[in-house]
Amino acid sequence: MQKTVKVRVGGQKWNKVINKWFADPKHYLVHDPNSSLRTGDVVSIVPGWPTSKHKRHVIKNIIAPFGTPVEERPPIPTLEERIAEREAKRATKVERRMKAKEEQKQ
Repeated sequence: MQKTVKVRVGGQKWNKVINKWFADPKHYLVHDPNSSLRTGDVVSIVPGWPTSKHKRHVIKNIIAPFGTPVEERPPIPTLEERIAEREAKRATKVERRMKAKEEQKQ
């Protein structure tokens, strides 16, 4: 899948029998709008609107890049930019549907 990365988020789980915490990481499919991440990057993610069946989070920023410096990669869009893009796509969709509805009436 393009523009999608698999992110591991650390966590712990308590074992009642042994009385000990064990590592229990969770994996999320995260939307990367400009494909700016590389394998090994440490990133922060935020919840976002669903972009596909399994993607519910979006990249917020790159904390520690691995390999290529952040300056040489495509920028990660801010929340305002993502909202503006979503509203623009929605407006074109509504316009397209209204146009199709008018053509259907004629």
